[in-house]
Amino acid sequence: MANIKSQIKRNRQNEKRRDRNKAVRSELKSRVKSARTAVDSGSGEAADQTRLAQKRLDKAAARGRIHKNQAARRTSRLMKRAAKKA
Repeated sequence: MANIKSQIKRNRQNEKRRDRNKAVRSELKSRVKSARTAVDSGSGEAADQTRLAQKRLDKAAARGRIHKNQAARRTSRLMKRAAKKA
């Protein structure tokens, strides 16, 4: 456990960031999964789901929650899958 005041504060900040990042990544997984199932089932809302997932991926990358290349890769895979089904 840290004894220095600045390190105690740094630990609190890191914990907040970790929780925020965890929540964002969890939401990303949910959005991508729902988009993937919508595309695979061929439902009418597949386009909306993929657009929403792509928007969340881009936003997470812009804010530094995930790496920009990871966001690009996941978006590419999702769009490729959607194009193949359409």
